[in-house]
Parts: sequence; C-alpha cells; structure tokens
Amino acid sequence: MNIDFSFYNWELVRAFLIKGLYFSLLLTVVATFGGVLFGTVLALMRLSGRKFLVLPATIYVNGMRSIPLVMVILWFYLLVPASFYSLFPYRLGENYRSEISAVITFVAFEAAYFSEIMRAGIQSIPRGQVFAGQAMGMTYGQNMKLVVLPQAFRNMLPVLLTQTIILFQDTSLVYAIGAYDLLKGFDAAGKNFGRPMESYLLAAMVYFVICYTLSWFVKRLHKKIAIIR
Repeated sequence: MNIDFSFYNWELVRAFLIKGLYFSLLLTVVATFGGVLFGTVLALMRLSGRKFLVLPATIYVNGMRSIPLVMVILWFYLLVPASFYSLFPYRLGENYRSEISAVITFVAFEAAYFSEIMRAGIQSIPRGQVFAGQAMGMTYGQNMKLVVLPQAFRNMLPVLLTQTIILFQDTSLVYAIGAYDLLKGFDAAGKNFGRPMESYLLAAMVYFVICYTLSWFVKRLHKKIAIIR
C-alpha cells in the first residue's frame, strides 16, 4: 500500500478543513455551555426533593444516557419537520438544517451527562455550609447561587472539561446527517484527491493531537486545584 500525504497543503486545508474545524469547535462550545446550563437545572430538579420535579428530570437523564448519541442525532434530524428549521434566521451554511439539528441534539444529549456531574458536585459540598447559609437567612435559591454552585463548579471543573473533550470527539458523529464538521472536511479532501485512506489517517492524528493536548491541560489543572485545596 502506497501512503502519500504530500497532496496536503495550506490551500487544501483552507478549502476543506478550516470550515469543518470551525463547526466542530463551535458545536463543542455551544453544546458545553448549553449542556452545563440545562444540566444544572436538571441537577437542581433531581435534588429538590419534590416528586413533580424529580420524576421528569430522572426520566429525561436516564433516558438520554441509555440511548446512543448517533441514534438521537438521526431521530431528531429525520423526525423533526423541515418547517421547524425555518424558525432559525441565522444559517451557518448550506447544510444549516444538519448543523442546527446537531447543535440542538448535542445540547439536549450532553445536558444529561453534565447533569450527573453537577449533581455529584453539589452533593460533594458539606451540608454544614448549606445550613450556615440557611442560618444567615438565605433562601434556597440564594444558597445555591452564592454558596453551593460556585464551589460545585470548581470541584467539578476537571470532570466538566474531560466531558467536553469527549464531546469534541463525539462531534464526528454529525457526519451521519451530512453536517460539515472536521471529519467531513477530511472526507471531502480525500475524495477530491482520490486519497481517502490518507485523509482518514490524518483525521485520526489530528483528533488525537487535539484531544491529547486538552487532556494534558486538564491533568495539569486538576493538580493545581488539588494543591490549592
């Protein structure tokens, strides 16, 4: 087998890969922030002790965590009518339906995983601090906002970032619905130059370098937080 990477140059990268990398990073950032926000709400619902809040949040979290992400992506993309996407005036590109579908699906799916991380983080805060806040006259919302959640976010930061790295890897699944992500960019480059094997090998190397670098950063951050404690 003759493997040749010489056909890759800056012009090819600019023509095929930059756009895909941009969408993969954009999807990762939006899904992370949206997932953390929605996941925190789900975590608070499950910890509220009120059955009408606990039950739907538990069903949602356990249901999402029990279904493969690629199936959720395909279901949403295939079952939601095209008229739904006309509600979004901002279009990322010619594949805007796939891209909007990917963003919504990832936020909804990752929220279930971030919810469990946040729930564990909230439960890791000593109850004495919660009681101290109550003794000072804080409401439940004030206690969570000012005392519990800031510490929970700090405790769970390495885990949240690790989940974000996994999320970035999972963005390659949007290839199944035609969204132009980083993997799609490599695929398009390989097909245009008749070198699909080299393109997929290079894609694996790029994903590895990005994820390994981010993992190293998270490891250093975890050690720094541990020293501060």
